[in-house]
Amino acid sequence: MAKKASDAGGGRAQAVHRALKRAILDQALSPGSKLPEDSIGERLGVSRTLVHQALVRLSEEGLVDLRPNRGATVARPTLEEGRNLFLTRMALERLVVETLSGKLTPEQIEALSAHIAAEETARTAHATSIRLAGEFHTMLAQMTNNTSLIRYVDELVARSSLILALYGRPHSSECAVSEHRDLLDKLIAGKTEEAAALMAHHLDSITTRALLPKEDSMNIKDVLASYAAAEGLA
Repeated sequence: MAKKASDAGGGRAQAVHRALKRAILDQALSPGSKLPEDSIGERLGVSRTLVHQALVRLSEEGLVDLRPNRGATVARPTLEEGRNLFLTRMALERLVVETLSGKLTPEQIEALSAHIAAEETARTAHATSIRLAGEFHTMLAQMTNNTSLIRYVDELVARSSLILALYGRPHSSECAVSEHRDLLDKLIAGKTEEAAALMAHHLDSITTRALLPKEDSMNIKDVLASYAAAEGLA
């Protein structure tokens, strides 16, 4: 019998955090969305205190902006933050690759293969596809058993979803899935440099899909203009 959130290991505060984080990563709550504590508490059946605790934690993870007297909103990373984010991811995920190459256990290989299969199934659902693609990277980080690496990769992957939600264009889920499959094959074979190069290429492709401009003069209004027109906003 499943435990209730109140007596589960993480408690109700953890459950609120997970619910809000999942909604943000699934893009059900888009960047800039207001997060009123009273409404959230009423919807989730918890106190404003628990909601506030969850929002503070999400703020520490870079997913929520908390401003005095203005409440909380889903974070809106800038393009410059996005560029720096993906550069940092490339460095950290190379370390993940180097740590795991040739050392994956049969159980880990099975778990990663099953996740890739789930990505394949969800490739037509944009938000779900992005979330599952990110989870593949956090799974790899978790398998390193490096606490610091796990924490930072998890945070960067989560913030990547905000970048994609704000500036992203439709991407080829099929391409992302095939890259994950190829990466797993190289990790299993212990082809460290090939795996690292593939990871770098993979993350660079995500950066391109996120429309992160190479020139600092690019204006956010210019970036979003075509999307606003497509939605009848301009």
